[in-house]
Amino acid sequence: MLAIELGYLVPANSPIGKIEDIDRPGVKIGVTKGSTSERTLPAKFRNATIVPAESVKVAIAMFGRSEIDLYATNKPTLFEMSNQMPGAQILDGNWGLEHMAIAIPKGRESALPLVNRFVAEEQSSGALDTIQQQAGLRGATKAARE
Repeated sequence: MLAIELGYLVPANSPIGKIEDIDRPGVKIGVTKGSTSERTLPAKFRNATIVPAESVKVAIAMFGRSEIDLYATNKPTLFEMSNQMPGAQILDGNWGLEHMAIAIPKGRESALPLVNRFVAEEQSSGALDTIQQQAGLRGATKAARE
């Protein structure tokens, strides 16, 4: 299993240097329209304003027009955005995790030992780490097995 951190991206020279700086009047948090971020963050930030963006590409342009002060989504996407924004930074910490897992359909529980063995082997062999590196996936961590 894999967990993807959810975080924040700020542009170069942002006055926002840590998560504690976000929840202030006038701070505009960009999120992808219709996303988990758009549904979750209003309850977390009572003073900042949530600003939906149609896409990541639109969000990058919104930074340039000062329509948003930071962007909240999964860290792999934030790393991709930061590659296009010189000096941009991903804030330390996270506001949650997206969990990735292998599932089996109901009624096929007999496959569960095989799936568990496969996952354990992939994690212990380092294959999952290699795949993450080859894919350029930054911002992922190993999730605990449940």
